Amino acid sequence: MKLRAPSVPLITIDPYFSVWSCADRLTDDVTRHWTGKPQPLTGVVIVDGEPAVFMGKREGVPAMTQTALSITACSTRYCFINEKIRLTATFTSALLLDDLGTASRPVSYLRVETAPADGAPHEIALEITMDDSICLNEKFQCGTVFTPIGADGLTGGRVGSQTQRILNRSGDDLRIDWGYAYLLTDAPDAAADCVEETCDSIAAHNVRLTVNGGSALFAFAYDDVRSIRYFGEMLTSYWNRDGKSILTAAREAFDDYESVRAKCDALDAELRGKCANEQYYELVSLAYRQAVAAHKLAVDRDGALLFISKECFSNGCAATVDVTYPSIPLFLLYNPELVNAMLRPIFKYARSDAWPFPFAPHDAGQYPLVEGQVYGGNASARNQMPVEECGNMLITVTAAALAAGDVSFARAHWDELEKWVGYLEEFGLDPQEQLCTDDFAGHLAHNCNLGLKAIMGVAAFGVLCGLIARPDARARYLDAARAMAKEWLEKAKDDETVYRLAFDRPGTWSLKYNAVWDRIFGTGIFPADAFDREIALHLEKHMNAYGVPLDNRETYTKSDWLMWTAAMANDAQFDAIVDSLWRAYDESESRVPLTDWYFTDTAKQRGFQNRTVQGGLFIRLLLDSGVCRA
Repeated sequence: MKLRAPSVPLITIDPYFSVWSCADRLTDDVTRHWTGKPQPLTGVVIVDGEPAVFMGKREGVPAMTQTALSITACSTRYCFINEKIRLTATFTSALLLDDLGTASRPVSYLRVETAPADGAPHEIALEITMDDSICLNEKFQCGTVFTPIGADGLTGGRVGSQTQRILNRSGDDLRIDWGYAYLLTDAPDAAADCVEETCDSIAAHNVRLTVNGGSALFAFAYDDVRSIRYFGEMLTSYWNRDGKSILTAAREAFDDYESVRAKCDALDAELRGKCANEQYYELVSLAYRQAVAAHKLAVDRDGALLFISKECFSNGCAATVDVTYPSIPLFLLYNPELVNAMLRPIFKYARSDAWPFPFAPHDAGQYPLVEGQVYGGNASARNQMPVEECGNMLITVTAAALAAGDVSFARAHWDELEKWVGYLEEFGLDPQEQLCTDDFAGHLAHNCNLGLKAIMGVAAFGVLCGLIARPDARARYLDAARAMAKEWLEKAKDDETVYRLAFDRPGTWSLKYNAVWDRIFGTGIFPADAFDREIALHLEKHMNAYGVPLDNRETYTKSDWLMWTAAMANDAQFDAIVDSLWRAYDESESRVPLTDWYFTDTAKQRGFQNRTVQGGLFIRLLLDSGVCRA
């Protein structure tokens, strides 16, 4: 990989079990949770009695020289060398979305292999240490307990906090402090022990696993006991919905490794073959694990699938509609049922007495407590996002129905969809002052891009009507969308900028990313060339070193919306926009899991990181695939 990733995924399972390297070399810094807090994993190879570090840092021990780093959709591979050996360390999280049992299994692999660099035989041992901060919000917040593991061909250790308060709180910059972390191997000549630390009489217990030999497969696993509080119920994860133990899951993971690796390689080869250029391939490869692992897969008491997102480094909301919406291109391509699973909490909440409004909610809780909207409270209509969320829900449900070839989920929620499309018809074309997904830029009345979303929401409902064999209703809503589009084109037109940021603000401009669904659905609501001149103008006059700003008010942009705009561009324009985003991540001094909100003149992070919205980078692949064409 030529891209210098701002942060490198190592363990990517869910919002809590997520460890990254935020440095150019794996030995430059301790490994960290996606929030940036240290969660050290340390790797040492001992060659003829002499130790050398290949992962993390250990005082007084020299580091091997890193020679290569490659990142694919499911794996990260480092290569190292010193005067005696070569070493490769391959991290794999098996997020194979056509196999949800494997994808949700909270087990992440590390395969370490060595070979002589000097042609001579050597006596080699491998030592991996897992710090107990991986099961704490803060190191030394309380004592931890170590338990050795030796059963069913596995050797290792388990660590967990002394105080187990399951699902005790919600928040954003927050790590799990319940459940148990495991470090395991199936190597026959292995031994596990505990490395103790103390601070103010609080005892920490870190797990150390040593294997005699130059190659071994290790696994990091996490049993969170209960994963999501869902409207009063304490839910387990999908992988253990039938009571499977974590050690059984780990044993299965070791047995499956070769098969998993082959499937991950096949996924990567398929992805590479579909990408328009190498830069785009590298971007979507880096985005894949981040987008998937910012969710938790669970089932409700009726066995229905739930795919709960966390709005990472925004406000920690769970099942946020305007985070789901930009993320769906990835999931529509790889498993559209996961899109329905994202929306179930919203429909459940919208149907409850707790939701008083005739439009869709923004979220269903704050991760991991899914118990009703927290954004803006429910008392004030001013703090809601009516047009935004109604449009998001209608477009998303329609896209999932088309991708899956199954309209049953939409049928089950028809009453809400019909109510929301009615809201868009009445209020959507020229929204009065209200928030949208770009709420960090503040309230904006007469938002042209929001009007676009309303138009596509109405068109989407027309498509749905066609899918349930209601041709008259299909024609009625598509005609309504076309009439709205005609009025939009006249009201938004600006001689200087083609189309305005807001209807009443001449000389302004913005990325009209919501229009991409007209291309994806093939609905022809707007003329085929409606946005061609505007995109050309963006590249000619508004493009900075690292992309086109979101609108004329600031120099920052959003990576998802930038790529959605690029998907509507011609090939040369697409390549230019991809190049600007690639360079933003390659050169940014912000060493965090991909930020979607950054300055286009400096590439510095403005806010947000590790968000699932990076699934939106797959939008061009979705458009090219035709799976959502009506």
